[in-house]
Amino acid sequence: MPKYYEFKVEGYYLYFTSFCTIECMHVHASDRKLTEEGSAKFFVKDNGDTVVQEKGIVNDRTIRKLQAFIKKNYKEMYKKWSEYSKEGFYRG
Repeated sequence: MPKYYEFKVEGYYLYFTSFCTIECMHVHASDRKLTEEGSAKFFVKDNGDTVVQEKGIVNDRTIRKLQAFIKKNYKEMYKKWSEYSKEGFYRG
């Protein structure tokens, strides 16, 4: 599972699964195994805003903090995403 960063953000790893790269850019957040089970999933728009598709086990306060982190760093994160996928940002 490619991680956007090697460190945790608010106690969660931010990553994507290589088989999910057929979708638009998104970020999974998980505090343990890097699987979709229990993870939050954020679709990322071209302005850094996110749409929460799956909340997983992540509480609302942490969701907001993760969204703020993604908004601040989405351009850098997109570079990592684009190494694996030709799909762009969320447009829905």
